[in-house]
Amino acid sequence: MKPIDLAGFEQKFAGNADPWSTFTNRDEAHKRAAILHGLGSGPVGRVLEIAAGNGSNSVALARRALRLDATEGAESGVDLVRRAVGDARGVRVRRLVLPGRFPGRVYDAAVVAEVLYYLSPRDMRQVARDIAVAVRRGGRLILAHHRVDYPDFVQHAAHLHARFLAASGVAWRSAGDERTGRWRVQSYVRG
Repeated sequence: MKPIDLAGFEQKFAGNADPWSTFTNRDEAHKRAAILHGLGSGPVGRVLEIAAGNGSNSVALARRALRLDATEGAESGVDLVRRAVGDARGVRVRRLVLPGRFPGRVYDAAVVAEVLYYLSPRDMRQVARDIAVAVRRGGRLILAHHRVDYPDFVQHAAHLHARFLAASGVAWRSAGDERTGRWRVQSYVRG
């Protein structure tokens, strides 16, 4: 199997609004809870979500964020995210092919879930640098990815978060780490 590209994600979303059962799978709900826990307590001001997929995390993030910029590269995914969040207050859904310019300039938190292994190492390094600029000092970064490789990955899952953090060029302090045999969710505070 070759690595999946944007056209592949378009096909997945066009054929099935929830190809990974992210809305209904118990393990996905557990991962989503870990992502929300990584944001810290209370409401969060401005949140950037990268690669929102079908919006399953966006719905939960919208409840915690005063302002959510949910981004997705696949146009069919953008439509699914818009449907998922409906008319939720303070939510903007935008198409963003990575690497690319974020909708806002400064965020209190960024959520990067299930996307980094689909990027080339070069593109991932650029996204890491862009995130470092966009997340304010003291802001949160939540990384959530599989711990096992799948045949459609461009990069290996092992040490993916460490490579991303190193590429960002800024200091991040660990604020949480939750994992299962399949996935890992880590949260960091920007120095």
